[in-house]
Amino acid sequence: MPLGKVIYKAWLQLEKKGEDLDNRSSSSDRHIGTALPNMVSQSAISEMRRGSCDSADMDTLSIDTLDEIITFSIGSEEVICGRQRIASLSVPFDTMLNGGFTESKLKQIDFSQSGVSVEAMRAVDEFSRTGSLPDLDINGLLEVLTFANRFCCEHIKEACDSALAKLVHTSHDALILIEYGLEESASLLVASCMEVLLQGLPGILHNPQVVALLSRADTRMFMKRTHSAFALYSLLSQVAMENDTTADQCIIFLECLRETAMPGRQKALALHQLGCSMLERKLYLDAYQLFEAAVEEGHHYSLAGLARVKYKLGHRKAALATLSSNVCNESPLGWMYVERSLYCDGEEKIAELNRATELDPTLTYPYKYRAARLMDESKVDEAIAEINRILGFKVTTDCLELRVYFCLTAQDYAGATRDVRALLTLNSKYTLYSGRVRASKLLDLLSPHIEQWNVADCWMQLYDRWSSVDDIGSLAVVHQMLEADPSKALLFFRQSLLLLRLNCPKSAMESLQRARENAPTEHERLVYEGWILYDTGHCEEAIMKAQKSIDLQRSFEAFFLKAYALADTNRDTEVSKQVVDLLKEALKCPSDGLRKGQALNNLGSVYVDCGELDLAADAYFSALEIRHTRAHQGLARVYYLKNDRSSAYEEMTKLIEKAKSNASAYEKRSEYCERSKSVADLNMVTQLDPLRTYPYRYRAAVLMDNHKEKEAIDELSRAIAFKVDLHLLHLRAAFYECIGDAASALRDCRAALSIDPTHMETMQLHGRVYSREP
Repeated sequence: MPLGKVIYKAWLQLEKKGEDLDNRSSSSDRHIGTALPNMVSQSAISEMRRGSCDSADMDTLSIDTLDEIITFSIGSEEVICGRQRIASLSVPFDTMLNGGFTESKLKQIDFSQSGVSVEAMRAVDEFSRTGSLPDLDINGLLEVLTFANRFCCEHIKEACDSALAKLVHTSHDALILIEYGLEESASLLVASCMEVLLQGLPGILHNPQVVALLSRADTRMFMKRTHSAFALYSLLSQVAMENDTTADQCIIFLECLRETAMPGRQKALALHQLGCSMLERKLYLDAYQLFEAAVEEGHHYSLAGLARVKYKLGHRKAALATLSSNVCNESPLGWMYVERSLYCDGEEKIAELNRATELDPTLTYPYKYRAARLMDESKVDEAIAEINRILGFKVTTDCLELRVYFCLTAQDYAGATRDVRALLTLNSKYTLYSGRVRASKLLDLLSPHIEQWNVADCWMQLYDRWSSVDDIGSLAVVHQMLEADPSKALLFFRQSLLLLRLNCPKSAMESLQRARENAPTEHERLVYEGWILYDTGHCEEAIMKAQKSIDLQRSFEAFFLKAYALADTNRDTEVSKQVVDLLKEALKCPSDGLRKGQALNNLGSVYVDCGELDLAADAYFSALEIRHTRAHQGLARVYYLKNDRSSAYEEMTKLIEKAKSNASAYEKRSEYCERSKSVADLNMVTQLDPLRTYPYRYRAAVLMDNHKEKEAIDELSRAIAFKVDLHLLHLRAAFYECIGDAASALRDCRAALSIDPTHMETMQLHGRVYSREP
């Protein structure tokens, strides 16, 4: 495997850390060394055997009949070889044994000063006869590798490289063997060592020996020769920056990145990142020079770095001028106005931040600043409402922490406790007040000021919050229940479901892994393993896990998992019948109302897909009877399919009134009313959750229908600026095609296909536009 692939594989594994089951991959999947061939290629073996006997067991007596014998003396011992077979190993050997040198006439050559041992020379002889190496220990392989490099025996080098690569199992092995790999330019060995070392990210960066090795000049040169230097140091510098931007190892890897970067984009990125680290270190003049160099390389956004440095050096007006004249004038983005707001005060600052939110509503700083300012003006309710705007669609620890302070000011201790528990769910070691107070300690201090719940109370509170689609409130209740029973797998599973709904996939996966680890029985463990597999895209394997669990013991969760995964693999009639049967079996098993409500809701959805509207309605009514609020949406769909749009609209209105998080309900209700009301509902969706893309697509389509092509494209571009979405890009590409802008259409098609290379509609659009381009 090329080094570049090893690096990108490690990068991907780091991003997906914790998602795979321990036993999902075989050793051959986990480590490059085991996937290497046992011998050199067949063509290499054939080349080695030119003029030699076909038998691998040929002894020295039979050499006489096929090849002239030559003896290599090493000390007092001799190794008998075939002259032509040794000559065929490399050009230097061929020249020495068949050219004009004295050795070409000798029957015996003294190799005592060559640095090779008798055992290594015998291994070379065996390779010349058989095309493969004998069983050698590590030291023997390293000696033969050195010999092969010295005498340019490429096929022997390949065999040694391959054999050594299989022997790298631990970071200790890797640290020792990579030295030989670098010295002897053994690419497979270096790749295998690098794979093992990179599997230890981010922890290995705390090992000075590893940092020194990865940043050494010979390592950089080797990586350059294999065209993998930029990828390696991009990975290492990113991990180091995420840990501590000002740390020495971060600077070391960024310097390596700068040195190995190609002129242009690579160099610009490296200079900009190094400038950011210097800025964090308060080395302002160094940072200024780096940002300036990045701008010269074409990194336009490094102008923001120059502005920051100017501001830090006391040149506030110059900083504002740099941003105003060079950044915000061309294709302004939300973050640019956030940057510019740093150099403004009062109403001017608020205006800049309002513009930032208009361009990119996902940026958290404008909400936090406006909320803090309202708090300074003693407008507590308005401050909480402002921070709730961002928490309604994007849960971040800094915004939750700010709401904790607001709740404490308002003496809303229950609200503060809720948010502290949510923070502890996301990070069990979270601290507040600039790191001075542990969240767990603040929770203890709040405890006497709130109502105490027993286990039954907690379940009732969870039921209420889950039914009202209060995900943060539900998360807080689950956290409290886990305090009382920290090993209850069921609660970790519920926690993972809530975290997924809050768009915290990494935290959700961690909770799911903990559910698996704490499962009290084998059949429960199999269910949680199945969900891990399903969430990582392995539906078929998830179904197998569910079936194994059912074979051990029938349970609600096992049947539910199998039905859920099966419904995702195929939508034909037969599969739908199987899903219905599985959900019915699940409902026969013991479970609580929260999960049974979900099963009934799913059952209704399958019935709708099968055209069984009356059965679907029955399922949704049953779900509503046990307060599964989301069933209103399914029931609305049934009414709509029965041509009763007014009842569908009323049903969605009930959901909007009951649900604390109701952006999706507004979006769905827009399908059941006339255009003016639809637009109003979709505008509300964008206000509540600007990350939902359907409203932008709908408004753009309406504008396109009214022949307002530029406005339609602008509507889509507004969303694409902060959320690069496949469907938005595809639609904008189609609009560009309509107005004859082939270059822009192709650009958007290619961007969309980079997200999903198999998206058929985009592929067809790309082909159509490309065929027309001159």
